[in-house]
Amino acid sequence: MEVMTTLQDHELSQFIHVPDIIKSRKATPQDLSAIYKVACSVGTKSKESYAGFLMDDYKSRPKYYQKFFLERIFELDYFYVAESNVGILGFLMAYTKEQWLKYNPDWIDDIMWRPDFSMEKTADFVIIDKTAIMANLTGKGIGSTLYKTLLKDLKEKQIEHIFAETLIDPTPNFASLAFRKKQKYSLAGARYENYMDTLYTDLIYYKPVN
Repeated sequence: MEVMTTLQDHELSQFIHVPDIIKSRKATPQDLSAIYKVACSVGTKSKESYAGFLMDDYKSRPKYYQKFFLERIFELDYFYVAESNVGILGFLMAYTKEQWLKYNPDWIDDIMWRPDFSMEKTADFVIIDKTAIMANLTGKGIGSTLYKTLLKDLKEKQIEHIFAETLIDPTPNFASLAFRKKQKYSLAGARYENYMDTLYTDLIYYKPVN
């Protein structure tokens, strides 16, 4: 698989004018290169709390991460890209309960749930794993466009519950926290995650599909 060069795309992103018309759709294998470029623009060694970030360093293992995204494009029911006439500007990956527990079998048990949270909401759900917008293009409604498409599809499938995680330690993702507030999520719990020899603290957010 061809390894993509992303530094130039990252630098150019700050000069992109985002048009008024942004559409979202299901991701396809043809979107792989663009998805990887977006991931590399916000998933780097350095983490900027107020700009938002992905946890991994996507430039560190290009072939591995491109393979990862390609597999998820084929597997996931809810993998979307946002695009305009200038190309793909962001993506959203969400897993069904069955798909998520396949990779994270102890996820429900590992969470320290709020005492007032109803566990009935974990009977059937979708969890949003990654929402990524090209660096320097956040705050322009791209993420909201992706979420609207997800909610529309969930309503059609009669799925009523959404979960999402936000990292707060060792580097808090303030941009993600602000987006959770904007989308009217409520705090459901917290969990610790040991990932690549680093202990992370995640807040678990919940939102009904309405």
